[in-house]
Amino acid sequence: MNRDLCIVLIEDEPATARNLEYIIKEIHPAVRIIKVLASIRDALSWFSASEEDYDLIFSDIRLSDGLSFEIFSKIALRKPVIFVTAYNDYAIDAFRNNGIDYILKPFDREEIHRALMKYENLFTSGTDADQHQIAALLRELQSSVKSYKKSFLIHYCGRLIPVEAAKIHWFYTTHEIVYACTAQGQQYVIEFTLEQLEQQLDPALFFRANRQFIINRNAVETVDYFFNGRLLVTVNPLPDEKVLVSKAKATLFRKWLDQ
Repeated sequence: MNRDLCIVLIEDEPATARNLEYIIKEIHPAVRIIKVLASIRDALSWFSASEEDYDLIFSDIRLSDGLSFEIFSKIALRKPVIFVTAYNDYAIDAFRNNGIDYILKPFDREEIHRALMKYENLFTSGTDADQHQIAALLRELQSSVKSYKKSFLIHYCGRLIPVEAAKIHWFYTTHEIVYACTAQGQQYVIEFTLEQLEQQLDPALFFRANRQFIINRNAVETVDYFFNGRLLVTVNPLPDEKVLVSKAKATLFRKWLDQ
């Protein structure tokens, strides 16, 4: 790239945002990440008020308070967008909202580099994304099946133990340590953050309840209404801490259980 590039990130997971920023700057050190926005509300507020110029947006699709497409439907943004998401069913909507590329999580350096090169080619040629690009992207997405983590190889008492992902009923983090608890109540320390697990686990089976828990659908026994619009989830085995789903995620959680 022959010019400094100013980028806005829309991502609600701090660890993912940091990882994305690191990869982008590794590829193109002169890049400036001028703003990281963690929600639809934050994005609408910043884009409406800010006069700071930028060139490109990297955006997740499913944010804590809804789909990021709401941002682009409410504010007429003219800049191109590279969508980065764990879900492969929003391609057409992505291109209808200034999208020039669509990257599936977990992403790697090569995919981010390819997307930045696509931006450069479009920027220097002055062309826009068209129906041919949409069709090509859809063919690419349809030909690739998202692969989720099937098992974990866990260090335990001097041994390596393979544990099926589906048999883990919840993941819990405290003091920067992540524990996996099986249906039988056996707990293991694993070498992943919840942010990494969220990208690797099947979203049809696992749900990020809050900053401390990812829970398995099969672990859920009851769901009770709690204070301030939150939900109290009883899971089996029962952890020491309450599993609470925020008001912002409550609707999404109910839909997840009801699918």
